[in-house]
Amino acid sequence: MSQLVDEVLDIVAQKAMIDRAKLSPDAKLSDLQISSLDVVEIVFALEDKFQVQIPFNANSTNMEFETVGEVVTIVEKLILAKKEGRIISEADLFPKKDKPAA
Repeated sequence: MSQLVDEVLDIVAQKAMIDRAKLSPDAKLSDLQISSLDVVEIVFALEDKFQVQIPFNANSTNMEFETVGEVVTIVEKLILAKKEGRIISEADLFPKKDKPAA
């Protein structure tokens, strides 16, 4: 794993008080019982650590992140955009997911 992945996983584990060994990129936040309050704390910690701004609506009942891997991907995209001097849109970070057919 890259240093960035390790750092993100460390923050998620610390803020959500989860055993670091349970975290993998495909682990779903809901399966890990990470609350919306924990997600807010994780977002703030990631923003502080990496000096990025994660567009996140703490008042929304929908979680923008489903998996730990999505959190890592978003942080990677924001860091790269910052290095390149680009502004990245919320739509680029949180593409709409297709809903399953009923």
